[in-house]
This record gives sequence, structure tokens and C-alpha cells, in this order.
Amino acid sequence: MDQKQMQTLMQQAQQLQEKLQQTVVEASAGGGSVTVKMNGQKKVLSVTIDPEIVKSGDLEMLQDLVVAAVNEGNRKVDEALQSNLGGMLGGMLGGGGLPF
Repeated sequence: MDQKQMQTLMQQAQQLQEKLQQTVVEASAGGGSVTVKMNGQKKVLSVTIDPEIVKSGDLEMLQDLVVAAVNEGNRKVDEALQSNLGGMLGGMLGGGGLPF
């Protein structure tokens, strides 16, 4: 890999980082009882809990729903990352896919 290719790769990596910071996914569990917003770096930005679910008094169920929503958010971030990386790598490799 020559210096120009390395520089291009570094620029693309920086662009990907910036894109991940700007990416926001939303995931929910329990039919929308718990909703989580997360950025592309898997930082939780917000958690919204339906007050009705709190009134039920079932703390264990609420905890399970929060975990499920966060896990779904992580999965969505992973999908976005794969999609972005695939496009970036495809462009670098001339659309020919990975060499191995």
C-alpha cells in the first residue's frame, strides 16, 4: 500500500467515525413501552419509559424491557456499521469484495 492509498484509507476512516457520531438509531421493546435512542458509537442518548408500565409495579419486567431495547439498539448500530463499512470497503477494492 503506497502513501496515497494509506492517506485515502485514513480519510475514509475519519469520515466513517464522523458518520457514526451522527447516526442515531431508535429501538423499542414491549410494544413501545421502552424506547432507546443510541448513536453509532453505541452511546445511549435517551431512554423513554411509558408511565403505564411503571404503574404495573413489575420492576423485573421493566428491567428486561430496558435490556431488550438496548440490545436491539446495539443490533441496529451494528447493521448501520456493516452497511457503511461495506460501502467504504467496496469503493476501496473496486467493488470486488474482500480479497480473502
